[in-house]
Amino acid sequence: MRETQTIPGRDIVDELPHLRRFAYSLIRDVADADDLVQATLERALDRGMPSDADLRPWLFRVCRNLWIDDMRKDRTRDKAKPVLTVVASNEPSAETAAADRMLLDQVQTAVASLPNKYREVMSLVAVGGASYREASETLGLPVGTIMSRLARARAMIADVVSYND
Repeated sequence: MRETQTIPGRDIVDELPHLRRFAYSLIRDVADADDLVQATLERALDRGMPSDADLRPWLFRVCRNLWIDDMRKDRTRDKAKPVLTVVASNEPSAETAAADRMLLDQVQTAVASLPNKYREVMSLVAVGGASYREASETLGLPVGTIMSRLARARAMIADVVSYND
């Protein structure tokens, strides 16, 4: 039986923005991501954290495992798509704005179509800002596998997205 420890409230509060971004990158729906974060925090506070674990990777692992459990229960979550807008500091031309929106839509579609194992790595490293080592610890995979999956995810996105320079 692993020894557990209680998690200081301030430490959890500091991790909330990172956990929320990670949950959103997995689910791609704000309300469902907030529900996942809440479930993650409930699980973490209820069961305690292993004494040998680092807080952020451990919270990400708990979040990912809950997300996988939810996906197994309800496969329809993959249909949710976020609505993102392009924000610019100066007014772009209508043509530039339309081209930017089309590119953003292509990237969103490409990321959404990635197999889960690639989207998880992309979410942790590119969206969540995790290092390869942190992603490796969170997902329980070797660093080389993380690097390989990230490279493949980027290549899959590049194959789908057309840049019109």
